[in-house]
Amino acid sequence: MDAGGGPLLPDSVLFEIFLYLDHADVLSVGLVCQQWRAVARDEFLWKELFYRYYRVSREVPRHPAAVSWYDEFQRLYDTIPCIEVQALKEHNDQVLHLSFSHSGCLFASCSKDCTVKIWSNELDISLQHSSNMRPYNWSYTQFSQFNSDDSLLLVSGVFVGPHNSSSGEIAVISMENFTLLSRVRNKPYDVFGCWLNETNLISGNLHRIGRITSCSVLWLNNAFQGVESENVNVVKRLFKIQNLNASTIRTVMVADCSRDSEEEEAKPKQTPEPAIQELPDDGGVTAEDGLQQFFDDIMEGRVRPAMTETELETKVAELFIRNRTKPPEVNLLPTESNSKTKYLIFTTGCLTYSPHQIGIKRILPHQMTTAGPVLGEERRSDEFFDSLDHVIDIHGHIIGMGLSPDHRYLYVNSRAWPRDCVISDPMQPPPIAEEIDLHVFDLKTMKEVKRALRAHRAYTPNEECFFIFLDVSRDFVASGAEDRHGYIWDRHYNICLAKLQHDNVVNSVAFSPVEQELLLTASDDTTIKVWRSPRTVRIQQARKPRPRKLLFSWLMNQKS
Repeated sequence: MDAGGGPLLPDSVLFEIFLYLDHADVLSVGLVCQQWRAVARDEFLWKELFYRYYRVSREVPRHPAAVSWYDEFQRLYDTIPCIEVQALKEHNDQVLHLSFSHSGCLFASCSKDCTVKIWSNELDISLQHSSNMRPYNWSYTQFSQFNSDDSLLLVSGVFVGPHNSSSGEIAVISMENFTLLSRVRNKPYDVFGCWLNETNLISGNLHRIGRITSCSVLWLNNAFQGVESENVNVVKRLFKIQNLNASTIRTVMVADCSRDSEEEEAKPKQTPEPAIQELPDDGGVTAEDGLQQFFDDIMEGRVRPAMTETELETKVAELFIRNRTKPPEVNLLPTESNSKTKYLIFTTGCLTYSPHQIGIKRILPHQMTTAGPVLGEERRSDEFFDSLDHVIDIHGHIIGMGLSPDHRYLYVNSRAWPRDCVISDPMQPPPIAEEIDLHVFDLKTMKEVKRALRAHRAYTPNEECFFIFLDVSRDFVASGAEDRHGYIWDRHYNICLAKLQHDNVVNSVAFSPVEQELLLTASDDTTIKVWRSPRTVRIQQARKPRPRKLLFSWLMNQKS
């Protein structure tokens, strides 16, 4: 009999009833129902409920850190930041990007209103400072990142140059007094830029070689460029990489392999293939001889079928770089001897201007400072370009990337191309899917480790496609989307846990680095929304002081 005198339901029947309840009802009923309290710790019931309610494949084991299935079910309900607690409306145009300081005490927002705003992350978030970049001929701010000790803020934006030409620029702002310390040109603007260490940042430049051939140069810059003198370098060239078929290097980020990994798996180390494109075997003919032979074949009509101007330019560029490229690093994967290695990660391509590959280049210790020759490491005259150490082909348009907190895993948003598509014109990439795929790559093995996550969507075509920033916490991954929602997935179970409503495109999301139950979302609707977990909301409400009844009664009596 239960507390009300009724008969006890069989566990199987009780379980079927509970399958039809909302997960919030399951937990609330568990607090008041005496019968349910008796079975609340039944592992079999909660395991069945977990797999059936969340539609998790039974091949996926329970999270290794979970104590019980009951606790795991409660974690996925109670710790997801899905309750809106505040809407920040200080921006007056589209909000494009959000970034937290490493301490979690501050965060920055960038917007089409051409300001970067610094916010104080307290119980009620408040605006601390706003910098307007229009006096520096900026069109808008698009990206920001705090350095490792939170003393400096990198802000990336679109710079309007002579004749209304647009390029990029990076500004460094002091967090001590919000003064502008330095400005660095950045081309193209969607390189964004990033910190390599506390005082050095990476920017890009682009040099056109032909109509669809170019060269990307990545530069290391000192944040304090006011100290420039004839004895101190403030800039040094890191890498010089040739781009084919209208592709360029964009979206640079640094992965630090020295961080403690969230999980150490004993997997055999595999050496990735060199990224430099292999040309057909020519029997030992040198690049110069091959180029001359190619021109002779053209002049004598031996090249069939006739090549287009675009195909001809690409073929010549490939032959030119054959013996003019520095070989890739042999041992890319982390070992005990190179555990402090950092990787430069960026989007690139080889078939079209649409970014469809991820390039990875190791940054060696001597390259992590601007000291030394201004143009970087001395190289032989025939090593004009740097090769990539590894390339990951996505077969689609890449629209977002993010690293796990330990920098072990790379998460990539992409919109897929049709299967078996052929690209004949680099200026006309294949159509892209509306559905966004979220891929996961292990940077220790350079392999994709999980099936792509899906739920979010985008609608703009190739030529209008824009970056949608994602973020990764210890247990969750979140992303914006063009369908007016932010999304949260569980990293272990690969399931979508929450949709976060906005009134327009969600451009960026950011977890607090010290509290994954706090998430921010930024949208074209000009707002930043603050989301907290049900557990956190309950705790905060319990801490709020309740009004004294006697004082309330006295005030009412005085009014009467």
